[in-house]
Amino acid sequence: MADMHSTMEPPHALTTLSTVEWQARATVHLARVQPYTVPRRERRARGESHPVHDFLFQYYSYSAGKLETWHPGPHEVLEDSDQARERFRPPVYRFGDGVLRRHVRDMTPAKRELLESTWQLLRDTRDRTAHFGCYGMHEWAMVYGGFEIRHAGVAPLRLPQAEIDAFVESRPVSCSHFDAFRFFAPSAKPFNRLPIAWETRYDAEQPGCIHANMDLYRWAYTCMPWVGSDLLAECFELAMALRDLDMQAGPYDLRVFGVQPVCIETAAGRDEYQRRQRDLSARAAVLRQQLIEVIAHVLEPELT
Repeated sequence: MADMHSTMEPPHALTTLSTVEWQARATVHLARVQPYTVPRRERRARGESHPVHDFLFQYYSYSAGKLETWHPGPHEVLEDSDQARERFRPPVYRFGDGVLRRHVRDMTPAKRELLESTWQLLRDTRDRTAHFGCYGMHEWAMVYGGFEIRHAGVAPLRLPQAEIDAFVESRPVSCSHFDAFRFFAPSAKPFNRLPIAWETRYDAEQPGCIHANMDLYRWAYTCMPWVGSDLLAECFELAMALRDLDMQAGPYDLRVFGVQPVCIETAAGRDEYQRRQRDLSARAAVLRQQLIEVIAHVLEPELT
């Protein structure tokens, strides 16, 4: 593993949160994520789906309940109390010297290895050149030739199939994210300029890709509860904004869901897509670096 010291700030002093302070933080966090988690539960109860917003609860393996559950930041400890003992339990949390804290020495070897590999992936992605020329054509390549129109039951295509196919054939397809590329229609895969395979899927990850940036949410919850809920929520909100752009640029008509299209089949639409992609990539760069530094601090032996 590469030397973590090369990316680290000096170690932070631990901050002790009183029971009143951490409970207030937990309440704020819950209010922050409930605009997403509550509608998700209500839709499930009605047997309905949202083709844009449900993605973050279906594709990503982190439940609404886990997202709502607050955890302190990596440099925060909690004063010992009955409330803290009830909510924050072993083996991750331990009480001693009047406070509750997480101990890296209690982390399983598998979890530590997972944090280390995540840290390396984040650094590798950060250090590559960002590309902004894909224009979100992956969703078009997925429905090329009418192969598999995933949202047909809730959202029709907004253009005739022949026009969608002609557009895919008219422009270079440059998808660098394996989990988008693997859903291309078989006949559309040869159009992709980048060779991508499962074995080398992370080698093509780059910081301009909306899916690589959406996956910051995946890497944040992979490292929970060690990175804390504040950073997790930031990554979740970014992922939701990226998902909105992702589907706005797609071939589906989502106006019934209040989603206005970004018509990438036009020059103006491509300009809008790239501008927003760059803005979101800038937000992602900040969060990616925060994750890199937080994971490094968590894994450094002298911090335990």
